Amino acid sequence: MDNKTRVEIETFLTGERERLLEEIAEFERSGQETLSDVSGENNYRDHMADQGSATFARELDQTLEGNARERLGQVDQALGRIAAGDHGVCKRCGKRIPLERLKAMPTAELCVTCKEWEESQ
Repeated sequence: MDNKTRVEIETFLTGERERLLEEIAEFERSGQETLSDVSGENNYRDHMADQGSATFARELDQTLEGNARERLGQVDQALGRIAAGDHGVCKRCGKRIPLERLKAMPTAELCVTCKEWEESQ
């Protein structure tokens, strides 16, 4: 991989990292509900259906936050591989990951062959 491409990928990953951190912070801000709101103890304010909808929305937010945290971990690992000079090398077989794959998925750790093998297991 040439230096220009490495810088482009690193710049993209750095921007993605910042975006994910903002997304996670927003989930954390919106998740700061009082115990009575979460537990449904405020019977006079909300109908049971509203409480169910609120619980569903909270669980959905928790799932989305978990996905964002997982993606952040992948981005951090990819940035670490760039810093170590290992980005673009398949962690299973040690061969170069094609540039097209890295451009499409900058966090890729496996070449297509190894990823297909992993998914078939």
